[in-house]
Amino acid sequence: MNRPANYNTKQYEAILNYIISLNGAHVTPAQIVDHFESRDIHIGRATIYRHLEKLTESGVIRRYTTDGVSGACYQHINNTENCPEHFHLKCDGCGELLHLECEKISEINRHIFDKHNFQVDTLKMVFYGKCRHCLVLCKA
Repeated sequence: MNRPANYNTKQYEAILNYIISLNGAHVTPAQIVDHFESRDIHIGRATIYRHLEKLTESGVIRRYTTDGVSGACYQHINNTENCPEHFHLKCDGCGELLHLECEKISEINRHIFDKHNFQVDTLKMVFYGKCRHCLVLCKA
């Protein structure tokens, strides 16, 4: 694992281990702050952002920005090396970013390329809507 020089601190290790423990799920800086605060572990927001930047620069995690308005989220790269082609689903309610892994995605990509001469970057493709949890809240 590529670790940036001079950033192998307890806080760095805690942040990295938490992201690794998510098994490829996306996480926002706010969720990281909440995770540590809920365990009474004090890591400042600026420290978290600084370590996320270093982890991204060193190739340990991947940074996703979806709409240019919402904040970025992060994913451990080791869990994405064998990650199949996928689009993302972004909940307008809670902001969760999910992978959409479906065999139909390959068909859509082939169609777009074959019929419209355009190669889609699936890692940047996002469908917006409401997750199941937020839909239930909307109906309540």
